[in-house]
Amino acid sequence: MQHLTSRKDFIKKGLLFSAGISLAPNLVFSQNKEKATQLDSALVNEFVKTAHSDFDKVKEMLSEHPTLLNAAWDWGNGDFETALGAAGHVGNKEIANYLISLGARTDIFVLTMLGKTDIVKAMLKTYPALLQSKGPHGFTLLHHAEKGGKDAEKLLKHVQKMGLTEKMIKTI
Repeated sequence: MQHLTSRKDFIKKGLLFSAGISLAPNLVFSQNKEKATQLDSALVNEFVKTAHSDFDKVKEMLSEHPTLLNAAWDWGNGDFETALGAAGHVGNKEIANYLISLGARTDIFVLTMLGKTDIVKAMLKTYPALLQSKGPHGFTLLHHAEKGGKDAEKLLKHVQKMGLTEKMIKTI
């Protein structure tokens, strides 16, 4: 019977071999012998949908399945959405802050909604093209700033001053 090597093991072994460490892969990478299992897609879909509005259910689901924290649902055509992205584009700060407090990976869209002006301005200064980027479902920074309400007023004015308008969004 032929033993198939996983892509991950193949890459590890190849990197080590090229560095002259051909016998060490099992020693170096033996800490996690268990195979990672995929989360049930229906569970991920439910979690992302729940994160738009149901804080108690989000907490309950995470207590049962902590690995849902950064799970993403693919709505199709590369439209990936995490629970944090869901909370972000609807302006649900309570859920967004909770997920971030647990270590959820955040992005410029959620930071905009939360009104993290210094961070977002620094990102836009360093990478001006982010002004035209789109988050889950194609929502822009302008949308997220609007959903952020009073907390994101400065960012709303800032992205508008940078030229991001409703008219521009339709042409991006």
